[in-house]
Amino acid sequence: MKISISKNFIPLIVIIGGCVLLLVSFGIRHSSGLYLTPISNQLGVGREVFGFAIAIQFLMIGFGSPIFGAIADKYGSGQAALTGVILFIIGLYMFSLVESSLFLIFSQAIFGLGCAGCGTAVVLGAVGKTVLEKNRTLALGVVMAAGSLGQFLIVPLTGILIAASDWQRSIVYLCFIALIMIAFSLALNLSGKNFDTSHSQDRPLKAVLAEAFVNKSYILLTAGFFVCGFHVAFVATHLPAYLEDISLAAWVGSWSLGLIGLFNVVGTLMFGRLGDSKSKKNLLVILYSLRSILFLIFIFLPKTEITILIFAALLGILWLSTVPLTSGIIAVIFGSRYMSMLYGFTFLSHQLGSFAGSWFGGRFYDIYGSYDIMWWICVALGFASAAMHLPINEKPLEKIYT
Repeated sequence: MKISISKNFIPLIVIIGGCVLLLVSFGIRHSSGLYLTPISNQLGVGREVFGFAIAIQFLMIGFGSPIFGAIADKYGSGQAALTGVILFIIGLYMFSLVESSLFLIFSQAIFGLGCAGCGTAVVLGAVGKTVLEKNRTLALGVVMAAGSLGQFLIVPLTGILIAASDWQRSIVYLCFIALIMIAFSLALNLSGKNFDTSHSQDRPLKAVLAEAFVNKSYILLTAGFFVCGFHVAFVATHLPAYLEDISLAAWVGSWSLGLIGLFNVVGTLMFGRLGDSKSKKNLLVILYSLRSILFLIFIFLPKTEITILIFAALLGILWLSTVPLTSGIIAVIFGSRYMSMLYGFTFLSHQLGSFAGSWFGGRFYDIYGSYDIMWWICVALGFASAAMHLPINEKPLEKIYT
């Protein structure tokens, strides 16, 4: 028996499905940094090995995003998300079985592909195709806020699970939590079914890609997003270990990442709302500049539990607030028909930045014995990204259908 769903409810169903997918996947993925110390100690390796494994995870998310985006655009977001969830759970369980550096890297590669399938490229594309343009950036901000809420809820929970049992068993518990995503991934099958999008089939994919890859604004937006990935990956992967190095308790690291997630709920909703009425590129200039200023202050700030938690809260407001604005600009310029794939290519740049941030963090630590140089690199890259966004023209291209 076929179930009929009113078109008025389709956006809400898709948004709820996307919120749950990002809440669970972001929460679990951002817990990875909590395993740096126990796994490195068990394998008897330096931090570069774990940092490289997480970098491979980020890289696979990047390369997988345009692929899953293309699958979502052609066959439906639900199918793409379900495939991603299955790979996500398989890779996560393999993570609990790690006994060698090679297997650690392989598990993160599978896990990264899974993250791509049930991550932002597919979810934001599904929401973008379902919500009216006047409310699109806010809707994208809502689902990103759910991902940040997952970080706030699941990262501290993971820290508790590690302390209460052991790191292997805690990952198995996370696998059971991840099973929730299977049912909610199917909600994305309704993406775009409240609109008549048949006219957009007239626009060949190759033509859209050809225009995108020579479009100055798209290139600058994509290049600037590299910096977001660099910042996020370095902090998420290495902040807990950095705090342990300066003799702060382990709970400070997990709760710092949790606070980043909590306050990013505020940030993504606030900037998502502003993005529907203000210039998205100007908001991105402000965001990246504020990140650099905050990192600069952090370098000279006395490091105590209170100052670290305040830093985490402020960084949280700026954390992934870039995503609804970046994806919103893509939808404005090129329309929503191929949004999943086009955002997927931009997100690939983000994940290349994540690869660099995660790996270089471990590499420089093993060479110099500290993360000092990485904090300065974060400052410089933030200002560079802000400058890249200034020339962006966020107006629709001619002959692009929405």
